[in-house]
Amino acid sequence: MNIQQIIRENQLGLLFQQGTVGIEKESQRVHADGSVVTTAHPKAFGSRSFHPYIQTDFAESQLELITPPNKKIEDTLRWLSAIHEVVLRTLPEDEYIFPMSMPAGLPPADKIKVAQLENPADVAYREHLVNSYGKAKQMVSGIHYNFQLDPKLVETLFKNQNTYKSAVEFQNNLYLKMARNFLRYQWILVYLLSATPTVDEDYFRDGSPLKAGQYVRSLRSSQYGYVNAPDIIVSYDSVEKYVETLEYWVNSGRLIAEKEFYSNVRLRGAQKARDLLKNGIQYLEFRLFDLNPFAPYGMTLEDAKFIHNFILFTIWLEDDLNEPNVVELGRSRLAEVAFENPLSETKYRNEGEQIIQQLIAMLETIGATAEQIAYAKGKLYQFAEPSQTLCGRLVKAIETAGGYQQFGAEIARRNKAQAFERFYALSAFDNMELSTQALMFDVIQKGIQMEILDENDQFLRLQFGEHFEYVKNGNMTSHDSYISPLIMENKVVTKKVLAKAGFNVPQSLEFTSLEQAVASYPLFEGKAVVIKPKSTNFGLGISIFQQGVHDRADFAKAIEIAFREDKEVMVEDYLQGTEYRFFVLGDKTLAVLLRVPANVIGDGKSTVKQLVEAKNSHPLRGDGSRTPLKKIALGDIEQLQLKEQGLTVDSVPAKDQLVQLRANSNISTGGDSIDMTDEMHDSYKQLAVGITKAMGAAVCGVDLIIPDLKKPAENNLQSWGVIEANFNPMMMMHIFPYSGKSRRLTQNVLKMLFPELSI
Repeated sequence: MNIQQIIRENQLGLLFQQGTVGIEKESQRVHADGSVVTTAHPKAFGSRSFHPYIQTDFAESQLELITPPNKKIEDTLRWLSAIHEVVLRTLPEDEYIFPMSMPAGLPPADKIKVAQLENPADVAYREHLVNSYGKAKQMVSGIHYNFQLDPKLVETLFKNQNTYKSAVEFQNNLYLKMARNFLRYQWILVYLLSATPTVDEDYFRDGSPLKAGQYVRSLRSSQYGYVNAPDIIVSYDSVEKYVETLEYWVNSGRLIAEKEFYSNVRLRGAQKARDLLKNGIQYLEFRLFDLNPFAPYGMTLEDAKFIHNFILFTIWLEDDLNEPNVVELGRSRLAEVAFENPLSETKYRNEGEQIIQQLIAMLETIGATAEQIAYAKGKLYQFAEPSQTLCGRLVKAIETAGGYQQFGAEIARRNKAQAFERFYALSAFDNMELSTQALMFDVIQKGIQMEILDENDQFLRLQFGEHFEYVKNGNMTSHDSYISPLIMENKVVTKKVLAKAGFNVPQSLEFTSLEQAVASYPLFEGKAVVIKPKSTNFGLGISIFQQGVHDRADFAKAIEIAFREDKEVMVEDYLQGTEYRFFVLGDKTLAVLLRVPANVIGDGKSTVKQLVEAKNSHPLRGDGSRTPLKKIALGDIEQLQLKEQGLTVDSVPAKDQLVQLRANSNISTGGDSIDMTDEMHDSYKQLAVGITKAMGAAVCGVDLIIPDLKKPAENNLQSWGVIEANFNPMMMMHIFPYSGKSRRLTQNVLKMLFPELSI
């Protein structure tokens, strides 16, 4: 069966490049100096019995971070990034993630506690490993790269060959070919990507085999790494032989369980190897890879793609019939290369260059991107320049830092600081709204399975056990009635529904044409009014005349601005008092926010424009919905507001003079957010709950005008009035307020959706 020929003749190059990739990454939790901690797995991550993303490997200190499988490698690395940020921001302030595979600063053996998992058998298994290998060896970390061929590719290849009659048998042999060829040439990936040149002396049970100042390519892949006894050999000739030989070692007592077989390739698709005979191989687990300390998450996207292409090459490459024991040859060669000097030319340079040249030819044939081809050519160059390999660069970095542990600690501290630079966001998913990102953070932290159905539309599917929920924008769920967002979207309907329910609403008139609205100016002259579109969100198109309407042209301009956002406009009585946003979930008001309209404070020297530019430079301010605070604009609405104060953008306000740029207090138009939950009288919180119920909503943002938040509510507009109800309240402004206490509302949403889960 010539795979190359089938791919060429049927133009399967693009399909051949597809596949599904998931990553498991092990890492040690460490102190600031790089030494391994002795604390228990953080309780903030929930139960390890079901957590899909954050587990414990051998010891309590050893994290295992798991991405879901993805059809795009980019998405897998995005998930790995997001999980890392969640972990780093959740760990205690004095704990970090060590970026190296070999542990540093190991505590005494009696202080290393094996993972205290709920299943006693899992704990017993780890205790067996202690007796067999010692605790130090089990503290080694790395990356497991799980890869599945596109099922359509397997199906197409099967249909275009005549060697195998059974589709399952064909698929098994395809994956076995990948496994054999990978194991044969795995030394190449170790040469290019290894990153374990040394380790502290206390790692070794019987004294270090390394001479003073000696470096090797990969201790992890050597006999001193995470490997079985050399006589434990499992056959990859067929699924039957794989199962037979693996079971032999388990039944003989040399392995306590099948998972103790530490091959760099595992056949996957069943809980027990024997089940593969029935189910067939579904994917392969490649366990070869050291952590790359130069990559914040242990592996770069470029290297992940290179590994992907190398795996594909193991199919493209024809079996060498002249090498009957390819697996054992590969294992032997790996051991040799792993213990070579990383700054010296490898003994097998010629073979390595030939294989990479063939890989490059494959990439060109299948239509890979120019970037991937160029990256492979860069790897080819590294056979002539070993100092440019990952391990070669690492040796120099370790020496510059003054030692292995020092270098790792420095990187660990840097990675944690980087994770906090934009603490309010998940960097990999920064294209999504902050409220959605905050919910995703909590979902990852607590261990709820998540599928991103539509990034642009902020649509998620969450699952715990058999229970699943759909969430949009972080807080729109099945707990809301279908009609409630339609009611709240229409400001006229909202007012009528609330008025009928007995709530205080300001009087208003509605207009369907610009001319009609402008002609009504005499009705509002001298009155304080709010002009806004009938259907709006984020404060778009709203103008407020607090001091009354006194200029027909200004009134007309405000009407025109409102009509830009909708076909119908409201002119509403302006209520005296302060506007507060109430966040209601079910029967409780969880947060109250004072939103101060966009403003600047004069310094006696700078113009309004300069003051705005300075305030907009704050790191929490940005454009769109990707930052907790928004930049202040200087558009038509802002200039109208300035005109009311006798100012322009070029005016120089006096020192400490408050200049209002907006009358509406929306954060989305540059306002400041201040938490007032504890200061607000409870009567108003109860009103907000009642308004939410009148809307038929489970989650709602209620905007109330209140002159005095300390006085109990009375049933008149002088005491309070409701101006808006929002079906998509921005949780992020409560989670990341400008000042005051943070309210983690996303956790409350999750509690509502999954009451069976302890959060």
